[in-house]
Amino acid sequence: MTATLLALDTATEACSAALLHEGHLYHRAEVIPRLHAQRLLPMIEELLGEAGISLAQVDALVFGRGPGAFTGVRIATGMVQGLAFATDIPVIAVSNLAALAQRAWREQGAEQVCAAIDARMDEVYWGCYHLQDGVMTLAGEESVSAPEQVSLAAPLTAPAGAGTGWQYAERLAVSVSASWPQMLPDATDLLSLALPAWRAGQLLDAADAQPVYLRDKVATPKVG
Repeated sequence: MTATLLALDTATEACSAALLHEGHLYHRAEVIPRLHAQRLLPMIEELLGEAGISLAQVDALVFGRGPGAFTGVRIATGMVQGLAFATDIPVIAVSNLAALAQRAWREQGAEQVCAAIDARMDEVYWGCYHLQDGVMTLAGEESVSAPEQVSLAAPLTAPAGAGTGWQYAERLAVSVSASWPQMLPDATDLLSLALPAWRAGQLLDAADAQPVYLRDKVATPKVG
């Protein structure tokens, strides 16, 4: 059975949507800071119209769950939750760092990638990935830190760098074979990462579709 998956991503300056239906890929992407909320629903409608299907025919909704810009991550999360609640379609959450690594492999052939996104406040979100069966797989943990605290996780030995965090290349404590600091996550790669989860039945209910900011890990818990 071929899955029909709809993927949305708004975690960075890029706004993208991708639809996989009967083995065909339909795609929209624009770099439109602060306009994601206005464009996302029209993109979805365009893709469904192009494929000639309704939202009810989608098997699962996929979204970039972060890390990324707080407002951006919330837009995709909120859109997916709303659509999932309305249609009872299950959800798959995918890391934006993993999506970056997947794009670096798709476009550049990089099989080891240190993905990094500018987190502002003089920090980067980062994670190390290596290719396994065509899917970028996390080595170690995803983290947020100062560029100088980025480290290489085993089994990576000679990775490439992908993402806006690599504008700090001279400060990042990892040497890479090549880097693409202009690369942004794209919904196409969310689909590639979501397919194994779909096949394995790793699906979420709408209420469980939550963003991941990474900074939550270091937040001081409220007492009382």
